[in-house]
Amino acid sequence: MYTGKEIRIMKMHQVMRMNKNGFFTTVTTLLILCFAVLPAQAALPENFDISENYYTVYGGPDLNATLIGDNEYSRGDTVTINVEMMNKGEITGFKSENDVEMGEYLDEMLQQSEMQYEAQATAAVGILATLKSDNPDIKIKSGPQQVGTLKQGKQSSSPTMFTIEVNKNASAGTYPLTLELSYQYQNNVQVGGDEFDSTTGLVTNKEVGIWYENKTQTQTIEIEVKEEPYFEVTNVTGDLYPAKSGMLYVTYKNTGEEPAKDATVRVSAADPFSTTDDQAYLGTLNPGESAVAAFEMTVDDIATPKPYSLSSEILYEDADGHDQVSDAVKINTEVLEAKESLPGYQVGTGIAMALAACFVMLRKKKQD
Repeated sequence: MYTGKEIRIMKMHQVMRMNKNGFFTTVTTLLILCFAVLPAQAALPENFDISENYYTVYGGPDLNATLIGDNEYSRGDTVTINVEMMNKGEITGFKSENDVEMGEYLDEMLQQSEMQYEAQATAAVGILATLKSDNPDIKIKSGPQQVGTLKQGKQSSSPTMFTIEVNKNASAGTYPLTLELSYQYQNNVQVGGDEFDSTTGLVTNKEVGIWYENKTQTQTIEIEVKEEPYFEVTNVTGDLYPAKSGMLYVTYKNTGEEPAKDATVRVSAADPFSTTDDQAYLGTLNPGESAVAAFEMTVDDIATPKPYSLSSEILYEDADGHDQVSDAVKINTEVLEAKESLPGYQVGTGIAMALAACFVMLRKKKQD
């Protein structure tokens, strides 16, 4: 007999059927749901001995998942992918466990009934889909998703959705994701009854036992990170002071795999900065090449000296001749402490003293 570790849930479901007098009586359906760790050929539990077994069925569910739509994404993307599922399971054969002689009407009826139930062995019940990534550059943001039940030859009524995040520093190429599909399937069926009523053509006190096991299928779904230009700021220089204008020099490098033709960078000035010169031409940047953009920036007179961040984007033509706009590229700079200067009266005094000194020296020369 199975122990508590072997049997996870045992439920008794009751359905109705006609008895020989035309009234409804109870048919007990035993559902035994076992742990997923049970071996595929787990022995029949003793409490499943309702009556003799007429058939053993071979085959079962076979789930197939397909990614719908484009599977190519850019670095830094957070996207929702849609996965469609279909059950391609089939019955590959039956084995007779109990021969029935002609005229044994009770056994004949029970045998036919069991055959009908055994045909449901291809259904995947309570599908739970879990998407996993072994690569840190691809993060799965969604947890397990309920799919429901899929019968043989049926397709999911709506796609199963997962949100993924592509690292902004991910290399271009193919990334395999693992889709785990856990479900229950009908492992065996047994039927029994008291007697066959020739008047009604029914079996009295009919019992149906259905034994379910857990199963997990895995499938690989591949996504692509595009080969394209990718831009990084590698150097920033410039002396920016409160209440003054100054030049900001920013070095951009194409760290991607494709060239960016006729690239122009556009900076978004935010407080405490302003500019009338927010664009700079970079030209064509092949992979690994850099170019310097110069911007004249004006700093508010009340700006606090500290680090600041500006946002920029690059407009370019890709290898296919299409106009593209890059993701935001951050520029880290700072406002410096204002340079100390002499007050006005001190400057005036200094000038007067210098003039007086010159006057004394001239008079001395004339006297000589």
